[in-house]
Amino acid sequence: MSNVLILNGRAIDTASGVDDARDVLLRDGRIAAVESPGTLKGVAAAETIDAAGMIVAPGLVDVHVHLREPGQTYKETIATGTAAAAAGGFTTVVAMPNTVPVNDSVAGLQWMLDAARGSVVKLFAMPAVTVGSMGSELTDFDALCKAGAVGFTDDGKPVLEDHVMRAALVAAARAGVPVSQHAEDTRLTGGCSMNAGPVAFRLGLRGMTVEAEARIVERDIRLLREIEKAEGLRPHLHVQHVSTARAMEAIRQAKREGLHVTCEVAPHHFTLTDEAIGDYDTHAKMNPPLRAEADRAAMVAALVDGTVDCIATDHAPHAAYEKEQEFERAPNGITGLETSLGLALRVLHKGHGMPLARVIQLMSTSPAGIVKLDGRGTLRVGSFADVVIFDAAAQWNFDVAKTRSKSRNSPFDGAAMLGRVMATVCEGRVVYQD
Repeated sequence: MSNVLILNGRAIDTASGVDDARDVLLRDGRIAAVESPGTLKGVAAAETIDAAGMIVAPGLVDVHVHLREPGQTYKETIATGTAAAAAGGFTTVVAMPNTVPVNDSVAGLQWMLDAARGSVVKLFAMPAVTVGSMGSELTDFDALCKAGAVGFTDDGKPVLEDHVMRAALVAAARAGVPVSQHAEDTRLTGGCSMNAGPVAFRLGLRGMTVEAEARIVERDIRLLREIEKAEGLRPHLHVQHVSTARAMEAIRQAKREGLHVTCEVAPHHFTLTDEAIGDYDTHAKMNPPLRAEADRAAMVAALVDGTVDCIATDHAPHAAYEKEQEFERAPNGITGLETSLGLALRVLHKGHGMPLARVIQLMSTSPAGIVKLDGRGTLRVGSFADVVIFDAAAQWNFDVAKTRSKSRNSPFDGAAMLGRVMATVCEGRVVYQD
């Protein structure tokens, strides 16, 4: 494998405590050296990247993406979805199991992770918690972990029954992986298509209450307490795409208790409110839905104060014709891999003064830690040569027509972004270059 030399950049890596001018050498898929400027100038390299004026950071990690393969390749494929990831600065993504068929078996997991799928970046997966994601019978956690599972989720379908979620948390604790929960009490959200509030009232749509999200989070935290006390285990609950202040406060309190709870927030939930729906714009329809301003502000506050562990896109591509129908009938979800960094830098870094190092930690080091991806999310020597190089000061506007995803269902078409990805290197291979 060829050497890649990255010169003149500002390296930022919270895992190794680096935030300074550094030259970086990548050799045989690993980080071979991180040195003071000029130290590596004489080193032979097949490719040299001049990163003057740029940030050099660990490749971004997304623990929540939908790649639609197998079964819905008209929306996305592993190849197209991971190409979009590379363009967004991501070197690692974790695929959700709501494919057709559901990824709930060793054979299905191995098929998804096979190199024949054409993944551009490193692909991991979370298989389903329950068979068929039907919420009753647990999948074979041990066999799936041996085959490469980094966690379990019925994403899009919450595990509603207490005894099933308890059993899942116990099994996952013994396997050393998280259970990643879609927090929605679907017994309270039937027929709902957006957030409950004045906008839903104006549009004549049934709304999802804050309580529907919070109740599942609060229930799962109660189960963690009970399991720790009764079983002597320490299960890891990861709460997906938190969108409400009440659910976030429950997570904050659980962390204070010392329970093993982590959570993610999606860029759309710290950027937009339900006002973005306007007159039934289906590109602003997702689940959990865009919330009121108070909830959006609570997500920003939790990101700033350290309650939130990572940013995850919930990249959910859909074909144009699926979104071009009545709001209540249109599917939930938006694409997000190419806009995540630009929104985080614009809203959190520029808008709220979050240090660059914290943004990178939320999008790289911390998510890698949540699913225990050793050697990723860091620029330490010996780690995988996963690197993103971006211009943190570049202002641009997202053009959905130029997306590398197969789908274009984004509410951010034309939106202002801050920070442009200049190059993405995955395990020593340059997989994207502007």
